[in-house]
Amino acid sequence: MYRSALITATSRLTSLSRSGHLSLARELFEEMPDRDAVAWNAMLTAYSRSAQPHLSLSLFSRMLSSSPPRPDPFSLTAALSASSDLRTISFGRSLHSLSLRLGLLPSSLPVANSLINMYSKCSRRSDAELVFDSMARRNVVSWCSLLDCYVNCGSFAEAEHFFVGMPVRNTVAWNVMIAGRARRDEFGSSVGLFKRMIESGHGGDFSTFSSLVNACARLDDPRFGHAVHAAAFRRGWVGSVEVDNSLISFYSRFGSRDDAVKVFESMGSRSQVSWNAMIDAHMKADDVEAAVSSFRSTRMADVVSWTSMIGGFARNGHGEEALVAFVDMMKSLLRPDDFTLGAVLYACATLAVLANGRMIHGYVVRCGFGSVVYVGNGLVNMYAKCGDIESSSKVFGAIATKDLVSWNAMIFGFALHGWASRALEVYRNMVGSEVLPDKVTFVGLLMACSHSGLIEQGRDMIENMDSVHGIPPDVDHMTCVVDMLGRAGYLREARELLDGCSKMSSEGSTFSSEALLSACAVSGDTRIGSQVGKGLVSMEPENETGYVMLSNLYCASGQWREAEWLRRAMREQGVKKAPGCSWIEVRDVVMVFVSGSHSVACTVDVREMLGLLELEMRNPSFNLSVKES
Repeated sequence: MYRSALITATSRLTSLSRSGHLSLARELFEEMPDRDAVAWNAMLTAYSRSAQPHLSLSLFSRMLSSSPPRPDPFSLTAALSASSDLRTISFGRSLHSLSLRLGLLPSSLPVANSLINMYSKCSRRSDAELVFDSMARRNVVSWCSLLDCYVNCGSFAEAEHFFVGMPVRNTVAWNVMIAGRARRDEFGSSVGLFKRMIESGHGGDFSTFSSLVNACARLDDPRFGHAVHAAAFRRGWVGSVEVDNSLISFYSRFGSRDDAVKVFESMGSRSQVSWNAMIDAHMKADDVEAAVSSFRSTRMADVVSWTSMIGGFARNGHGEEALVAFVDMMKSLLRPDDFTLGAVLYACATLAVLANGRMIHGYVVRCGFGSVVYVGNGLVNMYAKCGDIESSSKVFGAIATKDLVSWNAMIFGFALHGWASRALEVYRNMVGSEVLPDKVTFVGLLMACSHSGLIEQGRDMIENMDSVHGIPPDVDHMTCVVDMLGRAGYLREARELLDGCSKMSSEGSTFSSEALLSACAVSGDTRIGSQVGKGLVSMEPENETGYVMLSNLYCASGQWREAEWLRRAMREQGVKKAPGCSWIEVRDVVMVFVSGSHSVACTVDVREMLGLLELEMRNPSFNLSVKES
């Protein structure tokens, strides 16, 4: 009777977890008066399969501290799978030791294969080789797991040698090689391997085409992806969940949301990855409402779902919603990963909410994400955008292994604060560390020179880009130079350069025109300013910016008739000026001020303070100085 009840409860637990009702499954698990190894394993496996590996490891630790049953091979493989997902090498090593103590090695093939996979995911090649060499017997999974380890570690020469020497090269082995090359953006090598695979008599499967589609998503030309889509269709793999998920991401990457929707709607069955890909597609298309609808329709949101929502909100100007989503995610007991933290830090940066950013930083330190470069880069950017350049610099200094994004983030941070000398110093240190700059690096450096009036350094920078680093200046760099020359009063030279920008890109011409028009307004040059402003209005007659900037220039120079004519033309075009908006964080609350609005409760106090400040500034003894540290 007891045994029958235990089997029934375990069967129901498994059914609940497979249908996505993990919380109900856990409640049933906790209510069980006694649990055997099968019950423990069912719950462990449920967490591992539902992308909640931290809960799987927590439960496994509890299993170790409880009374019998002892962990068996199924328990160990579930825990090793979770450890692989989390890349927790220390826990993985302890599981290896436990397997030896329990006598499961070298006899247990599943445990040994799981160990190789864990060491592979953690990029521990020598440890994986040690397990492989000590195995009493091996199967095709063993060989493919070590092959995957070589590929993950970037040891492609060893991988190729090992691949050729495999007793059986099945489809999985070919897929490992193809996916490895695809992840390194080696599309030609991936296609070459695919051709060899076909010639060897293996037709490929869903994993093959999924890897090829993913490789195409990282190319600049979508036609290769279309060709792979057609090949997958001919071979009958369109309709596979994995291939369709990759196609959704591919079409989203190239801005073809309609095609992504067609693939999604044609799917016979969808996984959580399908919904996540669709959420991301909607966010990339700036359709926040559709993304929210997809998120609410998903059966069980995972970390990727929440991260897509948080990042999408932030990118589309909904920073406050991003922060709310992060809080809701934490309430759901899902643990954020490094990408989630990067997304919420970006939201803090867009809102300039320093207090929230500091709280996220505290969480980063407490949960062990401080050494993750991606998160560190997000912190550097967040502190710089929130006005705390000193903290930004400290975080940057603490990043042990800086990548290109780290250096660029710090250069932009100093540029934003007008600390050109510090930005140039970071650049010199970057080159000294043998990190090659890219186009983004020079945009930041030119911006720094522009904001600090370092004309000669800026000229040298634009020249050295091509001659020293082989990076030809594009429209973004030339826009910075136009801004730099305009700020320094070299309006005629800036105008000549603007004509060159117009030939490079219409969008670049718009930004350059705005920069030069702003400089003309500062210097009071209505002749060049009028020419540039009229050109800007003719390029974008539906955009308010050109009208407003040129009108302000006319008003500042007393040309009221021209200003009125421009305002009338603006009304006739149906163009409306969006009200100006500014905000400040006070006591953890963001106060928003909209031009012409009297909705803020403390408007009277604000006006009184502004009046006092104006009187103080009119005082002859008032001195305003800005010092660069």
